[in-house]
Amino acid sequence: MTPSPSPSPGSVPPAAPVAPAASDESTARAEPVDSLILHATDNGVSWLTLNRPDAMNAVTWDQRERLIGRLADASADPGVRAVVLTATGKGFCAGADLRGSPPAGERVAGDVARMIRDGAQRLITAVLDCEKPVIAAVNGTAAGLGAHLALACDLVLAAESARFIEVFVRRGLVPDGGGAYLLPRLIGPQRAKELLFFGDALPAAEAERLGLVNRVVPDGELAKTAREWAERLAAGPTRALALTKQLVNASLDTDRTAAFAAEATAQEINMTTADAQEGVASFVARRHPAFHGR
Repeated sequence: MTPSPSPSPGSVPPAAPVAPAASDESTARAEPVDSLILHATDNGVSWLTLNRPDAMNAVTWDQRERLIGRLADASADPGVRAVVLTATGKGFCAGADLRGSPPAGERVAGDVARMIRDGAQRLITAVLDCEKPVIAAVNGTAAGLGAHLALACDLVLAAESARFIEVFVRRGLVPDGGGAYLLPRLIGPQRAKELLFFGDALPAAEAERLGLVNRVVPDGELAKTAREWAERLAAGPTRALALTKQLVNASLDTDRTAAFAAEATAQEINMTTADAQEGVASFVARRHPAFHGR
């Protein structure tokens, strides 16, 4: 493993309560970067585990690229039918760690915007556009980009000790990684501004009350609950779930006419799948459907 540099300005010091290790699915990998993003597939579920606990899982450049690649692989692999994103140690993700970025020359106008587009925004887009449902299992502090990484997921489980922090304002920075896009859509503009303007730590229970988190569970039950949810999704009609995800995400940015047209198109596409035909046949036969993700 590469030495753990100090977290970036959009991160927090390692002061979160202890959370459980994310999963026992992953083992050491041949390539160095693979030790920083642990990966295993089990029962149709792709487990992606951030593994830089000494740096509160602040994401380096190579980690980000590998995570984007793994999410693209999950979309294309028919053997993967759900994804769990989690982490080891005390933190889920303390933000972006820019120390691992490729060397840059003299900065000119446009460089920062390009860095954000090619970096944080690409990572969040990879989660939002993944064709399989993605569950965040937040084991500890999720700060800055780390919070947005969790909130971009389709479902969010949080350990009781987890907390969410919009740290940007503490450093005099504007939020990146889609924070100003995601938060108002999840909790409304007023609540979003409160979190973004003050940068206070939001405990998991309060995040659940606001609607940022689907379920808060005891720390020791996080991995178990994530597995149960993921395997339930993996047993479902995978293409129907992908199309449903697309419809819900798009509905937040479009008008009724476009949303209804997209719904009709999604129905047309989905009815060609084997799972849809199985679903109808099982209904007629009054039996449980057996979906195969096709």
